[in-house]
Amino acid sequence: MGFTSVWAVTAHPDPAIATFAAQLLPALREDSERPGARERWEAWRRTPLPDHRTWYTAATPPGIPRADPAAIEAFHELTSPGPAVDEVCGGLRDPGFSVLDDVWGDDLDEEDAFLSVHSKEYAVASLFHALGPARAGLLPGWCGNFLLTAAETAATLPAVERAFSFTAAERAEAGTQDWLAYGEREESVLDGPPRVWRAAVGKGYGLCGVAVHLA
Repeated sequence: MGFTSVWAVTAHPDPAIATFAAQLLPALREDSERPGARERWEAWRRTPLPDHRTWYTAATPPGIPRADPAAIEAFHELTSPGPAVDEVCGGLRDPGFSVLDDVWGDDLDEEDAFLSVHSKEYAVASLFHALGPARAGLLPGWCGNFLLTAAETAATLPAVERAFSFTAAERAEAGTQDWLAYGEREESVLDGPPRVWRAAVGKGYGLCGVAVHLA
């Protein structure tokens, strides 16, 4: 069955962040505490998945491990949009709140937003696999979902910079493990989030990160 998903990181002044908090923070907490969520995170942290190009092949080159199919499934479950955030952002819990209108509205400047939209793929899954658990663990919130005040955004920037700081060789390797397809003018998941983080800190803004299904 097909689907379209989006992961967005957007910058907003603190009054807007406070408005979103009543809707998003309980849902984010609910998703992070659902049965098995923390266990899946710890399993991936202990045993990162190998090169994604080996996941579904019948055989791999000598010395290259194959991933356990159950581990792949658990990783996708971990990094796909959580049901609570999905419902809140889609207006299913409160018809008066929708991420499309209330968070990603027409007044959002391009410099204040990173949106990664894909058919039959999840941006957070590709990002986390490309980063690996040590770097992904430096990011705040839960699996791509977070809501930060301006002060929290500034405080977390150093850790985010460490997560996305690569040598040339490391960046090339991370790029091979980001399996998403991008248009000519689209930013990758390895470039867009730190850009928006820096821009938010520069403007004294907070940040909203949400991963959701659009259809």
